[in-house]
Amino acid sequence: MSQAIIQLGPVTCPSCIKKIESAVSKIDGVETVKVLFNSSKVKAEFDGNKTSGNDISETIQKLGYEVQSVKES
Repeated sequence: MSQAIIQLGPVTCPSCIKKIESAVSKIDGVETVKVLFNSSKVKAEFDGNKTSGNDISETIQKLGYEVQSVKES
């Protein structure tokens, strides 16, 4: 199981959190996703054979949110 921590630009509303979590959870291979509102970070656990931190960040960017960095482990 791989993990990614994605730093976003400011997340300004609770509905943004639900929108991001919903979209990321639909990616094949994503096991868990949590948006941390106060720090504007997304933590995701996923199967590295099916997806990657970059795939997750691209999905978030397509929703219109700024991705500042991606750390994958």
